[in-house]
Amino acid sequence: MLEKFFKLQEHKTNVRTEVLAGLTTFLTMSYIIFVNPDILSSTGMDRNAIFVATCLAAALGSIVMAFVANWPIGMAPGMGLNAFFAFTVVGAMGFTWQQALGAVFISGVIFFILTISGIRSWLVDGIPKSLRSAIAVGIGMFLALVGMKSSGIIVGSEATFITLGDLTKTGPLLAIFGFFVMAVLDALKIRGSILIGILVVTVLSIMLGVSQFQGVFSAPPSLMPTFLQLDVMGALHVGFLQVILVFVLVEVFDATGTLIGVSKRAGLIPEGKPNRLNRALFADSTAIIGGSIIGTSSTTAYVESASGVQAGGRTGLTALVVAILFLAALFIAPLAGSVPAYATAPALIYVACLMMREMSEIEWDDVTEAAPAALTALGIPFTYSIANGLAFGFISYVILKAGSGKWRVIHPATWIVAALFVIRFAYVH
Repeated sequence: MLEKFFKLQEHKTNVRTEVLAGLTTFLTMSYIIFVNPDILSSTGMDRNAIFVATCLAAALGSIVMAFVANWPIGMAPGMGLNAFFAFTVVGAMGFTWQQALGAVFISGVIFFILTISGIRSWLVDGIPKSLRSAIAVGIGMFLALVGMKSSGIIVGSEATFITLGDLTKTGPLLAIFGFFVMAVLDALKIRGSILIGILVVTVLSIMLGVSQFQGVFSAPPSLMPTFLQLDVMGALHVGFLQVILVFVLVEVFDATGTLIGVSKRAGLIPEGKPNRLNRALFADSTAIIGGSIIGTSSTTAYVESASGVQAGGRTGLTALVVAILFLAALFIAPLAGSVPAYATAPALIYVACLMMREMSEIEWDDVTEAAPAALTALGIPFTYSIANGLAFGFISYVILKAGSGKWRVIHPATWIVAALFVIRFAYVH
């Protein structure tokens, strides 16, 4: 049955290879089970319900990817988008988490329409490569800022805005130790390095009496505190135009870039031959809608899926194994509740380090490419807003290109996005 459905022989793979690949991908991305509740609960959402929603959204997205696209790519709520949801939309802009979920739902519907109409491909083609890379760099710096703040490595300062925290305290020391555990294990090519690092710091903090061990297994907590709590009408408020725009833009670039990058590595996009990219794009747009209904920020394709591809995963059976493991993870809620902030903080900082690699993709020799990219990357952490960083980048790109006589190279999609951000600054306060 598995052979017939997933066409294993055609993809030169077998059940054992696909199961191992699925396990590998799950281990590398399962840190989201601990990190996502930590970030989203800062909005006042129920932490246990977010844990359940995270597992279910990841399982749903991965199942759709398995059966619709037959690609070996795991799905889960995205890093960066969850930070935007919690710290910008709810924290800085003052909207309720119910309205923020409504915005995720609307962005998912728009994303779905853009995908099936082909506009998504046009949008992605139109966004400058330097800006795409800068978005990843900026989100990385934003995550690092969040991780360092939550662990006490950096603290607020009247004189300098932020300054170094007290590194002799247990929290910052454990976070620093956790970071090095993750980095060393990753350098040694050990699968699940981020997850292992989180668990090591959690065990150490329990042994030192800093946090409480609440057990490992239990029946899954209730989903009801977040299920169907989205406020779609509240999200149609005028101030939400920019929020929905940012969700859509980041979802478009993040998911599409990941899908193309990982699938190329797996040899699933042969030159000049038909491929299943559109089906994979359909999978991630439906997962966003499903995730917002059960109570989590946008679900996206995970770049960590590359580890499963490296282990030989070539079909949707890999994604199906990821989905099954996320469902199994529902029964470890007490363990997730035992994880302190300074165990997930090093995961944010380490993921940030990996995202900074994108700097090498920016064309630093061309100031009309480099300056907008730099403004995007700097704007995100310094204004504590992914939205503002994107706005700085798109508007400056159009002005610099047009001002230097290179207006012909500006894609219509870039003009449109820049204009939307100008309108946002002019009319939305």
